[in-house]
This record gives sequence, C-alpha cells and structure tokens, in this order.
Amino acid sequence: MLSKRIIPCLDVREGKTTKGIKFQGNIDIGDPVDMARFYCEQGADEIVFYDITASSDKRNIMIDVVNRVAENIFIPFSVGGGIRTVSDMRDVLLAGAEKISVNSAAVKSPEIITQGAKAFGSQCIVLGMDVKKVAPTKTIPSGYEIVINGGRTYMGIDALWWAREGENLGAGEICLNSIDADGTKEGYEIKLTAMISKAVNIPVIASGGAGKPEHLVEVLKKGRADAALIASMIHYGTYTIPGIKKELATQDIKIRETW
Repeated sequence: MLSKRIIPCLDVREGKTTKGIKFQGNIDIGDPVDMARFYCEQGADEIVFYDITASSDKRNIMIDVVNRVAENIFIPFSVGGGIRTVSDMRDVLLAGAEKISVNSAAVKSPEIITQGAKAFGSQCIVLGMDVKKVAPTKTIPSGYEIVINGGRTYMGIDALWWAREGENLGAGEICLNSIDADGTKEGYEIKLTAMISKAVNIPVIASGGAGKPEHLVEVLKKGRADAALIASMIHYGTYTIPGIKKELATQDIKIRETW
C-alpha cells in the first residue's frame, strides 16, 4: 500500500500567500517561499502552489516565485494558475516544479492535457477540479458542477464525467477541490471525494475543508483519497504537520514518518 500524502496548499496572489473562505474574502498571510521552506522542514510530502488570479486576470504564471521555491525546498511541488500552453508547462518545469496543475485552461481546451502528457509524461500533469454542489439535472447528473476562473464561471460540466475524461486524456492525478468546503475548516466533501476516487484509476488529492486531523482521517479512509491538501489548519498554527501525521499513524493510516 502506498503511503498517504500530506500536502500543504499555498494560494498565491500578487506574490503573497493568501487565504479565503469559499474562494472569497482573501487576506494575505505570508511569503510563499518562507512558508514552503518551513513546511518542507516540518515534513510535508509535497507542496502545491496556486496563482489564484492568473486565469481570471489573463496573465502568465509566477515564474519568479517558482524559481525561488525550487532553490529553497527539496520535496516535490506542483504549480497551477495561468498555465495555458505546453510552453507554459515547460517554463514551470524548467523553473524547478515537478508537476503542473491545469484547471481552467483544461476545461476550455482539453487537448492541453494530452499535449502535456505526451511532452512530459502523465506523472507531471495534474487535473485541478474546482467543484460546486448543485441540484442534479440531465446535464449534471452527479449533482456536482465544474466551476472555473477561481470559482467565478459555472461551466455546465458534470464533475464525475470530467474526472473520467481527464484521466482518458492523460492526466496522471486529480486535485479535487470542493468550493463549498473551501476554507470552512468543517471537513472535506466526503461524498464527492469518494465518488471521484471510485470512478478513476489515478490518484485523487482531496482539497477544501480541513480543520482538524480527524477530517484527514475521514477523507483518506471513507473518501478513499490518496492524499489530502491542508491550508488553514497549519497556516494559522493550530496544528503542525508532525502532529497531524502522528494522529494519522494512530488511526492505522500509512504515512511517511518525518519525526
């Protein structure tokens, strides 16, 4: 059995780490490079960076931040936001990232997933999915809809269908974020996570809602997630990565020990 991964998520806006609730009310909370280095030293398995306004602002990714992060940490990290072409992917990888996350661009131009997988390997391509719970319809039978541009634009695409399609197109991993749970610290969207995890054969990272270690236990077990993104619970010092990992170990969850 593969170890479950604990992955700090750093949302970046104008060069600063920021945090909001349900994609709104963001406030700046620190320097992404300093925070990445700290979490690396604490024992994070990977780190995820999202330039949260790159797509909506129609600008390129934060290559300067990627370069500085690569110089300061020694664990894998992925980068998303503002990546629209294979050339953008190449720039991010050459700057030091191990993976690229495509979200809005993949919905608008799904071929970018296949192009990226062919150029760099599926293991480098993460399909980011921002999902909102809605009333089930013929178009959205699962009751979960894909939303892009930082939670601004509803696409009329069923999340379950898109997860399967993303895998078929060549994505090597899915990062599944519940907009409804994002930043609430009330727990992950277990039903959504379990549904997607059962439907695909690639790893699924659960995102949105972590507030205490018990939430990670639930999503890694009941939600069948392969990894869990965490943000607020560590950004504000409520919990530490070693403390979270120790709690998971007591619940018979296989993790990479770092203490």
